[in-house]
Amino acid sequence: MKATLLLSFLLLGVLPGLRGADLQEDIRRLTQVGPEGAGNEAASEAWKKVAGAGPAALAGVLGQTGKTGAVADNWLRLAGNVIVDRALKSGGSLPLGELEAFVRETANLDAARVLAFDLLLQADPAKAKALELTLTDDPVQGLRRGAVAHLLSAAAALEGEAAKKAYKEALRVVRDEDQTKTVAEALRKMGETVDLPKHFGFITRWDIIGPFDNTERKGFDARYGPEKDRAMASKYEGKTGKVSWKQYESTDEYGKIDFNKPLTPLKEATAYAMASFESHEEREVELRLGCKNAWKVWVNGVAIFGRDEYHRGQRMDQYKLKCRMRQGVNTILVKCCQNEQTESWTAEWEFQLRVCDSTGTAVLSSSSLFDGLRPEPKPNR
Repeated sequence: MKATLLLSFLLLGVLPGLRGADLQEDIRRLTQVGPEGAGNEAASEAWKKVAGAGPAALAGVLGQTGKTGAVADNWLRLAGNVIVDRALKSGGSLPLGELEAFVRETANLDAARVLAFDLLLQADPAKAKALELTLTDDPVQGLRRGAVAHLLSAAAALEGEAAKKAYKEALRVVRDEDQTKTVAEALRKMGETVDLPKHFGFITRWDIIGPFDNTERKGFDARYGPEKDRAMASKYEGKTGKVSWKQYESTDEYGKIDFNKPLTPLKEATAYAMASFESHEEREVELRLGCKNAWKVWVNGVAIFGRDEYHRGQRMDQYKLKCRMRQGVNTILVKCCQNEQTESWTAEWEFQLRVCDSTGTAVLSSSSLFDGLRPEPKPNR
């Protein structure tokens, strides 16, 4: 399907005197730009030829978008915008059907599909809007968001049971935090219950242990007991003595786990949180984490990622960590370090973590027995 679509694009015509191979080489030059202006001079000359090739260049532009990076994509996007603009002004024809088909084909790269939609919107807003209405379940956030916005506008114009039904349908497909808040507020005003932690897939029930030392920020690299001991003993030597696991459940709608509550506010300290997650099958997931402290994450004892940075802001889905869940019970371990700063805005010592697929759709534990809880720790021997 993808190859056939690109071929149909290329058969729309080629600028006289410019062979297809030459056009593709110029498009390739647009993808060779690098940081600090590397390759800009060659790209500038190539861009003139690509833009001058008209609609025949759109297939190559879309075919390379999303392959080499944001800088190259900017050059390609600008070429596409100019091609469409010139065609509209001159009354020339544009491959609207091919652009629409390219957007619908989810096997195409995300960035290329977004560009194809934007070009269609530039060329024919009515056709683009009609297409957008069908994208409520699209895997690309940027395409799905516009479709959900249409649902919210339509729901806001309704009343009573019709409005409630429309907002419930919007809740089924909404993923972005701001749009979800709009839906939740509307449904709650109608007397409906909305479980945001479940909707997003936040883990709210953890076992927490600490504090361990983070003097001079050494805790990030230090391997304390919970990192070394796969058996998870009941007690370890902490910063000021023995520490043990404490069960903690967050009531925050966005799953924030605040170490200051079970451990009291501390500075220069490290703590761990552990949860178990049962998957009914082996599958790829994303752990999406928000945290303004230094952190590390392990899944089933395997380090996934970490960031040694403090108080640079926190937001939902700040970090997206791809990992593979095995069938059965999986262990998620989070390490969170608090530094020495004493300003009021550095008091936060917390994180939020949810499990979802690549579209942001929640992946829930398949058993409530392991919904964020880990097995009982084994005693020291």
